[in-house]
Amino acid sequence: MLSSTFLRTKAGRLVPVVLAALLLAGCPSQVPQTPPSNIQDEASANSDYYLQQLQQSSDDNKADWQLLAIRALTREGKLPQANEQLSTLPQNLTATQQLERQLLSAELQVANKNLSAARDALNNIDSSALSPNQLVRLYQAQIAANQGQASLPLIRAYIAQEPLLSGQAHQDNLDKTWQTLLGLKPADMNSLVINANENVLQGWLDLLRVYQDNRQDPDLLKAGIKDWQNRYPQNPAAKSLPTQLNQVLNFTQASTSHIALLLPLNGQAKVFADAIQQGFNAAQSGITLAAPVQAPQPTVNPDQTVAATPDNANGAVSTSAPAADATQVAAVQPATPAPVPVTPAPATGGQVKVYDTTSQPLPALLAQAQQDGATLIVGPLLKAEVDQLATTSTTLNVLALNQPEQPKDSPNICYFALSPEDEARDAARHIWEQQKRQPLLLLPRGAFGDRIAKAFTEEWQKLGGQTVLQQGIGSAGELRQMVNSGGIRMSGTPVASQAPAQQSVTIAGLTIPAPPSDIPASTGGGVDSVYIVATQDQLTLIKPMIDMTTSSRSKPAMFASSRSYQAGAGPDFRLEMEGLQFSDIPLLAGANPQLQQQATAKFRNDYSLVRLYAMGMDAWTLANHFAQMRQLPGFQVSGTTGVLTSSPNCVITRKLTWLQYRQGSVVPVS
Repeated sequence: MLSSTFLRTKAGRLVPVVLAALLLAGCPSQVPQTPPSNIQDEASANSDYYLQQLQQSSDDNKADWQLLAIRALTREGKLPQANEQLSTLPQNLTATQQLERQLLSAELQVANKNLSAARDALNNIDSSALSPNQLVRLYQAQIAANQGQASLPLIRAYIAQEPLLSGQAHQDNLDKTWQTLLGLKPADMNSLVINANENVLQGWLDLLRVYQDNRQDPDLLKAGIKDWQNRYPQNPAAKSLPTQLNQVLNFTQASTSHIALLLPLNGQAKVFADAIQQGFNAAQSGITLAAPVQAPQPTVNPDQTVAATPDNANGAVSTSAPAADATQVAAVQPATPAPVPVTPAPATGGQVKVYDTTSQPLPALLAQAQQDGATLIVGPLLKAEVDQLATTSTTLNVLALNQPEQPKDSPNICYFALSPEDEARDAARHIWEQQKRQPLLLLPRGAFGDRIAKAFTEEWQKLGGQTVLQQGIGSAGELRQMVNSGGIRMSGTPVASQAPAQQSVTIAGLTIPAPPSDIPASTGGGVDSVYIVATQDQLTLIKPMIDMTTSSRSKPAMFASSRSYQAGAGPDFRLEMEGLQFSDIPLLAGANPQLQQQATAKFRNDYSLVRLYAMGMDAWTLANHFAQMRQLPGFQVSGTTGVLTSSPNCVITRKLTWLQYRQGSVVPVS
């Protein structure tokens, strides 16, 4: 039997040996590791580890470790190091290594934003020789290389990777496929060429047609989706519908039998409320933009036609502000396909009761309206009261006539407003569609102009644009002085926007950080377009100054907001504005001349109040389609203030009508 002393001594000698073995086993720098048996599979270690193994490995393993290091460096956004490692790969690679090199090279092209070269490289890879992990990487690189631009190659990439995904990633892929399909333009749809064996793609396209043909009627759309599922039972979307279409199947109509209209019936905002209420009543009686006007509406009290407008973001009203600013009371947004017009039916017995928001606090008014049997609230109008909705508990559906700075997604609230920021977003999309890429904004100095610049620039950069230049303009008196001092220069200060940062690239479930923004500090080239937010008097001076200071070859295309479109512009003004394009609501763009004539006469040619009258008409239309706007993505109606669509958070957006001065006349932009 061994003594306890001997055992302690023996154990004492063994401890250092065991510790040393453990340290060596846990320290990769001491013992070179064998590369993964298949470099085509997952590789989740960091680049430092792979580079360390590369330095210590034998020649037989170096290429594998180097390929793994390139993948990790790309994933970590260390693109210069990844490019360097790629360029030093040996030439005598095996077929498996060569295939991985091709894929890594394409992924690096995507990460470096060399998208055209990346697409070519990805198309040249033999996908039949790739592992499942590499296939996912291939398809996700193809998706990233298309930058979310709706196209057939992008849809094919989503379809190809669908069988390789599961769980939430699988549902997300279906949702993104559907969103891409919705983004296809009519011209794209007409030119699509698909292969005979692309049954899944054919099924998706048929589902899109079912949606487009029936989206204005929820019952027909439900039946169409069910029929499509029966015809394409093997399509992945038939087994698990995109989230938006699931909402269609769960659609329930909202009651509009009792509407509570919440407006300020006293105080400075009363003039706006009167215009909106008259428009609401006109639409309720059956007057629409598309229908003939049967009888004139009662005229507003002449004392209420003063040029009173809100002059700041919180809905405060100033009776001294220019009439053209009345659109600031309340809101407009993405370019959308031409809608199927929806003409609301005349009143069908629904009751409307008006509540004065100046009489008592908003929570008390909402409680009173609910007690009176209201099923839908239209209003309030002023921004301060709309902001209260987020903290006011109500189960009623609410169509607010303004919107907060950051609208929250509430299941029972939609926001409808008119604002110059929305016009700016619509202008950004229109100017982009006109193939202009270097815009200059001429805007009023101060917070008002800054808000417009921010909205325009954020939308511009979402579309893929880069720097937007801004130049402040003063009063008509200041502009007259500029005529003799060189006019307006086609330059400005870059607008500092808060546009979303470039998206990172996700490949095989691993996220590659986006490289630093490459938007330059200045355009570095000539301005090719000018967006002008000015009154009619200011525009009368600005347009000729631009014409005089630019040659015919370098003359930028000119665009203006509705702020400059007011009554009283004679033929001389129209001739002076030759070529300039401007936006406005359909009611003032001649969609129904008889209704336009009656509305302008009613409000003594105050276009600001006519726009609010049109807003009231559209508020009635939206109230009667509240459930569709709230529940059916992409649902849209042709309104008197524009083509109305619901964006996320149920903010109602508008696409405006664009007109142009041509040879003394005002004509639609072709």
